Amino acid sequence: MSSAEQPHEEEHHDEVASSYVPPPPKSIGELVAADQEDESLRKYKETLLGNAIAENIVIEPGNPKKVLVKKLVLVSEGQTEKTLDLSGDLSQLKQTVFTIKEGVQYRIRIEFFVQHEIVTGLKYIQKTYRKGIQVDKMTHMVGSYAPKKDLQSYTTPLEDAPSGLLYRGHYTVSSLFTDDDQNEHLKWEWSFEIKKDWN
Repeated sequence: MSSAEQPHEEEHHDEVASSYVPPPPKSIGELVAADQEDESLRKYKETLLGNAIAENIVIEPGNPKKVLVKKLVLVSEGQTEKTLDLSGDLSQLKQTVFTIKEGVQYRIRIEFFVQHEIVTGLKYIQKTYRKGIQVDKMTHMVGSYAPKKDLQSYTTPLEDAPSGLLYRGHYTVSSLFTDDDQNEHLKWEWSFEIKKDWN
């Protein structure tokens, strides 16, 4: 097994300490019951929460998780979208290697369901390694989401793939979908190669 394929120890030393403390979680019922006398606030909550006010939204009965991450999609203009299915055996993901042409701009889209309760402060954290050494880290604030029967998604801002002979090669990525309460909704590893062309 090459060093690029070795599992990575979590590196917390590069995390930025924050004094932010998320508010205590509240159920949908508690949120709806608060401020009932304020008509405009009540209507605003109805708009935000939709069907979740009237019914308990459950996508996968028996699964207690609030966030069900389904797909990671690599999006680059003029190219067919490349998809990783995150609903199956995550240990097999590194066998599927995305090819990214050097120097192109791309985005990553995460597709997920939210069920049971509101999830606050979703974050997507991605650490990229080459030959076992971390070469990049990005953290994206995804936002807060109410339960819905529809698939929801978050798309990262444009990223530039590196270019040049030194940057071509195999990279391993450790991805984490988490939130303000440090819940680990999904953690997975995948791989890509930077090449001179898409083939």
